[in-house]
Amino acid sequence: MAGRLNPLEVARQVTPGKYPDGDGLYLVVAGAKSRNWSYRYWVRGKERWHGLGSLNDVSLKEARIKRDAARQKVRAGVDIVQAKRSAREEAKAAAAVADLPTFKQCAEKYIEENWGKWSKKHRAQWPSSLQRYAYPTIGHLLIGDIRPSHIFQLLQPIWVEKAETANRVRGRIETVIAKNVDIDDSEFRNPAELTRQLREKLPKRPKRTQRHHPALPYAEAAQFMAELMQAAGTAAAALQFLILTIARTNEVLGARWSEIDAPRAIWRVPGTRMKMGEDHSVPLSGPAVAVLNDMRNGSQSDFIFPASDGGPFSDMAMLAVLKRMNRRHVTVHGFRAKFATWVEECTEYPDGVREAALAHKYKDETTAAYQRGEKLEKRRALMSDWANHLFSNQANVTARDAA
Repeated sequence: MAGRLNPLEVARQVTPGKYPDGDGLYLVVAGAKSRNWSYRYWVRGKERWHGLGSLNDVSLKEARIKRDAARQKVRAGVDIVQAKRSAREEAKAAAAVADLPTFKQCAEKYIEENWGKWSKKHRAQWPSSLQRYAYPTIGHLLIGDIRPSHIFQLLQPIWVEKAETANRVRGRIETVIAKNVDIDDSEFRNPAELTRQLREKLPKRPKRTQRHHPALPYAEAAQFMAELMQAAGTAAAALQFLILTIARTNEVLGARWSEIDAPRAIWRVPGTRMKMGEDHSVPLSGPAVAVLNDMRNGSQSDFIFPASDGGPFSDMAMLAVLKRMNRRHVTVHGFRAKFATWVEECTEYPDGVREAALAHKYKDETTAAYQRGEKLEKRRALMSDWANHLFSNQANVTARDAA
């Protein structure tokens, strides 16, 4: 069909309206400054208007060429308006995906956010383990693109040979992923979760024999304490305090003077340093107080047992003391096991008092609710009896105020 419009008419037309040229081509005028070309067509009985550009940029001749190209697509079954809309939405979605962080970026952010709360051990292990075992496989992937098969791929080589490392790496990946998903997404399933499918695919681990922390027989405790009293240095004093309070290594090495309630002879350990994350009060026996008095003399540090730089000792310091005493078969944590055995076999204290002293958490929630009290006075008596046992064969026991 011959065009109805001519270039001169088009150039002068400023009256609002739609002016047909033929075969679906229209000049759409909204005002002197808004004049555009548009191609009109139908798809399944629905009218469509496909823009071909502004009159300022597209001449009548060029508009007809664009109209013909559009007609060819429509005849081929293409809904060009919908195609343009879909392309625009895809571009927008692609841009949004490009802005999403990768697993490595998410992990680095999580590490940064928690760095101040972690021990030196965690600060060393988190970045190094993910760098070595996770990033090569999933570091570049978006959280939503990680699949259980990826987790299998990275765990499979170390699942048997480095079982503990594999467990920690999987747990760390699961934590990072969980931290970066929508809390309201009820259909989400963490790909790093140790599901039955993943467990069955991974190599079978050999059955483990239960290992216990090596500990001195409690009957030898008094002889050991006599030897330890002769050992010099802050680490040796920290080990004495640990044994007398039955605390964990990080609890003792991180102990600060501000945590000591001297009038009541109580050490209040904040939950940030406790395994269960809850504040814990430790009644101090006479010998424990004596250790603190020895350490207080001339101390300029906030830490009770400071290293040479004024900060806390390394967690290997007390183990080094045991090695110097030729007690290489004994671990620091083993003293807690020795204490538990002594309470059970040599005293009449209830299990709840022993467990409270060890800061253990009851697995049974009902029992935990019933036993929630700290039992400070009962534990004070227990810790006094424990100190008496530790110093039972020393002539100078009164010097340490064991009673």
